[in-house]
Amino acid sequence: MRFAPISSRTLLGIETGDAHLMSTHPSQSQPAAAEAFYRRAISLLLNAGLPFMIGGGYAVRIYAGVTRKTKDIDLFLLPEDVERALAQLASAGIQAELVFSHWLAKARAGEHFIDLVFNSGNGCCPVDQEWFDHATDCTWMGLPLKLCPPEESIWQKAFIMERERYDGADVAHLIKACAARMDWRRLLWRFGASWQVLLSHLVLFSFIYPDHQAAIPEWLMLELSARLEKKIRLPESAAGVCRGTLLSREQYLSDINGCGYVDPRLPPNGAVTAEQLARWTPPAAPDVR
Repeated sequence: MRFAPISSRTLLGIETGDAHLMSTHPSQSQPAAAEAFYRRAISLLLNAGLPFMIGGGYAVRIYAGVTRKTKDIDLFLLPEDVERALAQLASAGIQAELVFSHWLAKARAGEHFIDLVFNSGNGCCPVDQEWFDHATDCTWMGLPLKLCPPEESIWQKAFIMERERYDGADVAHLIKACAARMDWRRLLWRFGASWQVLLSHLVLFSFIYPDHQAAIPEWLMLELSARLEKKIRLPESAAGVCRGTLLSREQYLSDINGCGYVDPRLPPNGAVTAEQLARWTPPAAPDVR
């Protein structure tokens, strides 16, 4: 199911126009220099014909009306377009680099920066054409853009359970705001073998918003509950694997490094190479607390 084209004005029903994503008083949210940098970088990508979507905290703000300060903006693009995007920005004098070769590049202007996201840190949520096929049209700072679909936003955010960052509230807010128009079958398909992660967020949603339980389709909860019952009765034989590293890049390294568990981010279970992993999650120092 595709979301109808929206602007910040029509979605939230408030008279903020295209400035909804950017405070009308730059000092309250984004400095004028940051806004100018974002506009310039985005215009460069648009003029080059590069397909991308805006996501992250700004997508949550548009879909769910949840406002919070952000230190950057997140642009999502196909992996095969990353090199061209970096070259386009660099040709205009913008510092741009591939930071983590399996999921993230950055463009900077002083203290302001843009994340160019093409996968997730765990390597499980690559941006593909489906993202664009179901993206929402929106207007941001007067520019015609695409907004990451809520399904893919939920899929990626559901795995972020770091000690210093947990995106579960974003997941709950997106479900609450978008449930009626959500493509739940595509969302279930996205999680694949990691369906327990989706189930955990749906259970938490019913705890957080008890009067919105009906927002989640009954068939989905029954399907996931049946899978859970089957797993309880017939446990899988994935001995020696700790999937915690799919949820947190560091908090389960002691299991991998000290207890001999297999890291599912690496082949043949995952798509992150040993070299990429060493850069993303270098061996942790001993905990001396």
